[in-house]
Amino acid sequence: MRIEIWADMVCPWAYIGKRRLEKALASPALADASAEVVWRPFRIDPTAPDRAVPLEETWRDPLVDATLRQCAPGLSSAENRIRVSQIAADEGLGPQWGAAWHASSHDAHRLLHLAGERGSAALQNEVAEQVLKAHFIDGDDISDRRRLGAAAVRSGFAEGAELLDTDAGDREVRELLLIGKARGITTSPTIVVGDRALAGAQPPEAIADFLAAGDFGRKVPQEVQRLRWAESLLDQRQPLGALTLLKPLLDDYSDDLNVRRIAARGYFHSAQLTRARDMLEQLINDAPDDSYARLMLGRTLQRLGDEGQASLHLKMAVAMTPEFA
Repeated sequence: MRIEIWADMVCPWAYIGKRRLEKALASPALADASAEVVWRPFRIDPTAPDRAVPLEETWRDPLVDATLRQCAPGLSSAENRIRVSQIAADEGLGPQWGAAWHASSHDAHRLLHLAGERGSAALQNEVAEQVLKAHFIDGDDISDRRRLGAAAVRSGFAEGAELLDTDAGDREVRELLLIGKARGITTSPTIVVGDRALAGAQPPEAIADFLAAGDFGRKVPQEVQRLRWAESLLDQRQPLGALTLLKPLLDDYSDDLNVRRIAARGYFHSAQLTRARDMLEQLINDAPDDSYARLMLGRTLQRLGDEGQASLHLKMAVAMTPEFA
């Protein structure tokens, strides 16, 4: 069974969730289960600074305080931190607990990805343990590549310490972040098995029940998955992300009508109107009865100021599909 954990290395619930998942996997209900745990990136704060600042300064920011209050209604941000510390202690993550720095976790996610790509799921899981420990127990700044490199060495992944000074894993992590959005991941941590997801650091019993239900996902080709993810991002009004996920398909399946339709939508909604026009004209040439492509081409030409040609295509689209009127 393949278990994905979509989580941020600076999220305390990610560390708590890791311990609870380990307890769930050790339960009698899963004694015979063969599980592979894979870590995937999530960012709880995409605006976190590349250069770390003390968390105490961040907590004094009224906007941060208001956000933290939303995480635990009825509690102040200070009371919520105490609550989380107590829960962490109950999971054996104490007595010393508490992050000291507010910083980007991007390089930490790169390190985890590289550990899984060049090593194994087990190595990646150990890297996750060492990075989380460094951040929440040792008080290290995990945006500092030297500190991350030390965590990599402790994990048995010395190669990772060297790779951090390159751009290795950067593109892949950014793409995985987009895939997470496309799949509807909104919480750190989220456990995913097949097409099923369990959001939050649930109790071990709830995780065990979730895992015991198995993988009900229907296997589909990777190309189909990527196409669906790109469409999902378009629906979420993230056309540039959709085009990023679509690029390999445009390179390898440039003749596929579905790939080209979604690409045209991405170009249109990201205001790349000349590219949208060119793609749609090719589509209509290959599929003259595609009323949606004609509708999009008409709207694209309108934006480009070509009202005459736009009117022609819009009238034909409505004639083919009256619902477009």
